[in-house]
Amino acid sequence: MLRIHDLEYCSRPPLTGPKRLTYNFQDVAFAPYGHYWKEMRKICVAELFSMKRVHSFQSVREEEVDLLIESVSGSATLANPIDLSKCSFSLTASIIFKIVFGKQFQGSELDNDKLQKLVFEEEAMLGSFCASDFLPNVGKVIDWFTGFHTRLESSFHELDSFFQRVIGDHLDSGPTKDDEEDIVDVLLRMEKDQTQNDAIQLTTDHIKTILMDIFIAGIDTPAINMIWAVAELARKPTAMKKAQNEIRSCVGKKGKLTENDVSKLTYLNMVIKETLRLHPPGVLLLPRETMSQIKIGDYDINPKTRIAVNVWAIGRDPDIWDNPEEFIPERICPGINMGITVLELALANLLYFFDWKLPIGMREIDIDMEEKVSLTVGKKTSLMLIPIKYNM
Repeated sequence: MLRIHDLEYCSRPPLTGPKRLTYNFQDVAFAPYGHYWKEMRKICVAELFSMKRVHSFQSVREEEVDLLIESVSGSATLANPIDLSKCSFSLTASIIFKIVFGKQFQGSELDNDKLQKLVFEEEAMLGSFCASDFLPNVGKVIDWFTGFHTRLESSFHELDSFFQRVIGDHLDSGPTKDDEEDIVDVLLRMEKDQTQNDAIQLTTDHIKTILMDIFIAGIDTPAINMIWAVAELARKPTAMKKAQNEIRSCVGKKGKLTENDVSKLTYLNMVIKETLRLHPPGVLLLPRETMSQIKIGDYDINPKTRIAVNVWAIGRDPDIWDNPEEFIPERICPGINMGITVLELALANLLYFFDWKLPIGMREIDIDMEEKVSLTVGKKTSLMLIPIKYNM
């Protein structure tokens, strides 16, 4: 459906939660397909996510992963279980804060628990059922009675105030050198340098909504993926040992693992893809909406028909996968390249520097794999493991 009729199905429905949180669909993820979406996507691809820009932040990613390893090493000497769920969220938050906002996460106005609550609440508002989306008139009344409207407004104002403070701090500090720019600096420079002939006139709201897309997707999704990967490896020690042997053989005793090393790790790449098959970040892709009348088989599909793609079910379909519920990294084709990510770098370092044991009295089968469903699908309970420092 999406391969053959992608153009007809490529718009987004005007949902209440995303509309409010994206300043009336001024972002990229939830904006309807059209001229505006195309121009905003060009800006993001050319200015924010180009290979040059991504590469410029490599040192930030490696520095934050080094700090994670240092923190875990402290627990390894005591042989105490650590909360890897909390560690992974803190890592991705630290990277996003530096890359996007140019500030340290630790010691900021948002501690780990407060930020996690803010991100989860934003995701809930983006993905929750809203009566107004299905009953335009009566639905608004229902949303008032259920408290959805009040909760949505509170969520919007909390995030908006945070972004406004970040933008204000950048304006007060003045312009930054090109090689020292964070994402907010880039967006403010683009707003300042734009001309009347530009296809889109950037405003503060545009900047905030782009930050919202990066903020939500950049913090929670990599953290979720990392936890599921480690949880699956902890349940299958043979796969963990195979991944560790590959990493340690590739890196040797140099004691430092960089993004350049990660690109050589074939089995780790397979582990991550198998994790994404079993545990996609979201059960459903972001909703789509038809733009015109189309015919699929014997069915006539009207304009503005919504489609929801269940990627979780596709990844576990027994007609496609043998033993779909089992974690088998070897089933993945190693020839398919995956870009260097925070997930790969962090996971490789955790497996390189440490062996991992379950808490005393716990077996592999006892690891709770229950899911917590929102806009994303995370692990419901924290992953607690004991790190054992690897002697090189």
